[in-house]
Amino acid sequence: MNKTKRPIVIAGNWKMNLDRVQAKKLIEDLKTGLSSPVLLTIIVCPPFTSLETAHQAVQGSQIVIGAQNMDYRDSGAFTGEISPIMLTELKVKYVVIGHSERRQYFGETNTTVNSKIKAALAHNLIPIVCVGETLDERENKLTDAVVSRQVVAATQGLTSSELKKMIFAYEPVWAIGTGKVCEAKEANRVIKIIRNTISNSHNEPGLGDSIPILYGGSVNAKNISEQLAESDIDGSLVGGASLKADEFLSMIEQAQNISKLSAASH
Repeated sequence: MNKTKRPIVIAGNWKMNLDRVQAKKLIEDLKTGLSSPVLLTIIVCPPFTSLETAHQAVQGSQIVIGAQNMDYRDSGAFTGEISPIMLTELKVKYVVIGHSERRQYFGETNTTVNSKIKAALAHNLIPIVCVGETLDERENKLTDAVVSRQVVAATQGLTSSELKKMIFAYEPVWAIGTGKVCEAKEANRVIKIIRNTISNSHNEPGLGDSIPILYGGSVNAKNISEQLAESDIDGSLVGGASLKADEFLSMIEQAQNISKLSAASH
């Protein structure tokens, strides 16, 4: 499957930033600056407290709302957790699962990632599943093994049709919030490994080629075009740069231009 058959996705992960007033303002600025029609999938992922405000603010635009995390259980005595049912009631469409900050600081494991993916799909939420290696793992030439292991564990027990509803994001841990960006050709190489791992672990040639895979990790308006020019990078999971309307709009516009060029060349 060539790249034009997969959607280009630009997703902003706001992390623990912006209150409801700030969230509404940022979305209004994005709406004002978006050229129409938008040829991409544009997702913003605010904190839980701003999800309802954000959903109301995106009305009349092509921006859709994602959450940054969720529990895999529907309800119960799990203080501080948010269930998939709570997200769907707020009209959330996407949910980030397995972000390296969740793995690093909050005990997320490959097993809980798998449980969350299954719960998200069961509630018609689209998972954006993050995988990536630490600096230590990269320096010890373990990148391919670590990423493959994470992908196999994340997709355990999923059907082909379920996998085709998902989005993956390659986010090298050493590039998140550090200002270090993974070189485009290297990010593309790892993303090809993710595709092959999906296909091989499910014994279905080409399965991985049908799934959008994003790059994330210090991606910004200066380096996004280089990333998106690669054959297997279908978009960006954007951190800090998604908090600045002008920069995020510039990234969307660059992705639009690449999308148009790609469509015209096929």
